[in-house]
Amino acid sequence: MTCYVKLGELVTIIGGGTPDRRNPHFWNGDINWVSVKDLTGDSITKSLETITNEGLENSSAKLIPKGNIILPTRMALGKVAINDIDVAINQDLKALIIKDKNILDLYFLFYFLKSKSKFIESKGKGATVKGITLNVILDLEVPLIPLRLQKKVTTILRNAQKLIDKRKAQIEALDQLTQSVFLEMFGDPATNPKKWPMGFIKDLALKTQYGTSKKASEDTGKYHILRMNNITYEGHWDLTDLKYVDLDEKEVEKYLVHKGELLFNRTNSKELVGKTAVYRFEKPMAFAGYLVKVIPNEKANAEFISAYLNSKYGKSILFSMAKNIVGMANINAEELKSIKIYIPPKQLQDQFAEIVQKIESQRELFKKGLVELEKNFNSLMQRAFKGELFND
Repeated sequence: MTCYVKLGELVTIIGGGTPDRRNPHFWNGDINWVSVKDLTGDSITKSLETITNEGLENSSAKLIPKGNIILPTRMALGKVAINDIDVAINQDLKALIIKDKNILDLYFLFYFLKSKSKFIESKGKGATVKGITLNVILDLEVPLIPLRLQKKVTTILRNAQKLIDKRKAQIEALDQLTQSVFLEMFGDPATNPKKWPMGFIKDLALKTQYGTSKKASEDTGKYHILRMNNITYEGHWDLTDLKYVDLDEKEVEKYLVHKGELLFNRTNSKELVGKTAVYRFEKPMAFAGYLVKVIPNEKANAEFISAYLNSKYGKSILFSMAKNIVGMANINAEELKSIKIYIPPKQLQDQFAEIVQKIESQRELFKKGLVELEKNFNSLMQRAFKGELFND
């Protein structure tokens, strides 16, 4: 029979902190300092920032040995990771140290917490940045089955996760292929080795248009509306969270985006402002005010402009242009149009777009497969922690 034990009885919780950023002696040292931004996968192998021993000693940060669970109690609620390296953590994170590994397996606990991600996220409170109290975590009831069965469960789940990781790697390889083809056909934008004539984005744009400022609805409205969260950093679409809006006849022409047009995210964090994607769907959608629509003229194909702005060089240009305004960064339509760009022949741009279309078709197939794999994985997790995979 499965025994349920509160998580607080099974782990020790260690909090984190941030050294004084005004003191240069505290930063850029040998200790990996982890924040929510570093929780991008199931494991932590490096951090965006590092601190010194002096910074560690003069803050509430503590060194967490490798092989423990890290999760947020503020921002990115529901995420969880295992640190594969020694780390310090900031105040938005907590480390869970298992008290007795003879009764609780690390990966069993990891997958249990993953299975509770939606529940943890639902407990978040706060107007803009959501957080949870520590009790939300401590009061979780862990199904404490025998250790040998825990290890069987984790073997099944880890094998299922490997299939998901493999499919994600295939999708990432396709993203890299698009950029490789771009560089091969047009050359590095930083050096323009093919000596294409130079111009500006405005020279390739028939028209630019800001999106609608109308309030979107969760469930009513004639048109789906694209917002800044629907464009990914890599230049693709995430349509898992769409809202609705109504437009009158005059607004339809201005605020609908059509296949082959470009959307540019003009306001976001400094790291994300400038996200760019080609609209590739047959049915038009509305787009929100934080986005700018670019309709290419006879000299340009939107796929070429998008690949240019999504290149390593394009990202660096956008990052340097972004102006911080009250915690957000902005690049307006006029600034977008002022970006320098080389201008290859339209025929070559069209050839590139045809290749991109084939890559995107393959990518969509992989994405559908990934959805199925993740659905099966989540089903396995739920069954595992209901005790349906193995009997005691």
